[in-house]
Amino acid sequence: MELQGLSAVVTGGASGLGAATARLLAANGVKIAIFDMNAEKGEAMAAELGGVFCNVNVTDDASVDAGFAKARAAIGQERILINCAGTGNAIKTASRAKETGEIKHFPLDAFNLIIQINLVGTFRCIAKSAAGMMTLPPLNELGERGAIVNTASVAAEDGQIGQAAYSASKGGVVGMTLPIARDLSAEGIRVNTILPGIFNTPLLQGAPDNVKAALGASVLYPKRLGNPEEYAGLALEMVRNSYFNGEDVRLDGGIRMAPR
Repeated sequence: MELQGLSAVVTGGASGLGAATARLLAANGVKIAIFDMNAEKGEAMAAELGGVFCNVNVTDDASVDAGFAKARAAIGQERILINCAGTGNAIKTASRAKETGEIKHFPLDAFNLIIQINLVGTFRCIAKSAAGMMTLPPLNELGERGAIVNTASVAAEDGQIGQAAYSASKGGVVGMTLPIARDLSAEGIRVNTILPGIFNTPLLQGAPDNVKAALGASVLYPKRLGNPEEYAGLALEMVRNSYFNGEDVRLDGGIRMAPR
């Protein structure tokens, strides 16, 4: 798919994996809309790239609709959607307090929040973006209309202690990739998902150096944290390569996560 002059929406694009991908797409001639809840960082990123910032909460239908309307008014109907918005928590399914022996279970509202952001929020953006792409004529003789890249996690396959909600949400993203690719195949819209391992994103940048070094040492090779630019490079290939479709790809240096 030739990228020059196309438009893209990047959710979670104000920082981390999303920001790196937005920058790389922009460097390849793509017009960028940033969907994020951090207005300060989002506005700065949009200004850097000559794009548009949309304050979007992916769990809210009206917020997502307003974001797409603003983005399309500014840069046109997107042909590319990169889903990087997401979060996580670490709570055991049931646990016993060391001090008192009190037994508690995973609060269901906390479980549901992760599902709503990571899984339902991703699907919400996919469905609305794909419907918009379908209004456009094909780009080429292949009938190609657009490309979607989602972000899951290696936790989808080897989640750790306390990651039941996170793993369920990311496993859902993996599980829906092929069915959605099949749903949209007749319209020339491709769908792929990246499963990142341990990346040097804002979530980890505040961690002590010895913690980051230990995490890097657990990677098979190379023994370091992943760089957001490496995620961006794979996302770019998934968008650009017209034969890349319906795939879930680990990007993790060969790591297989231990129970904790």
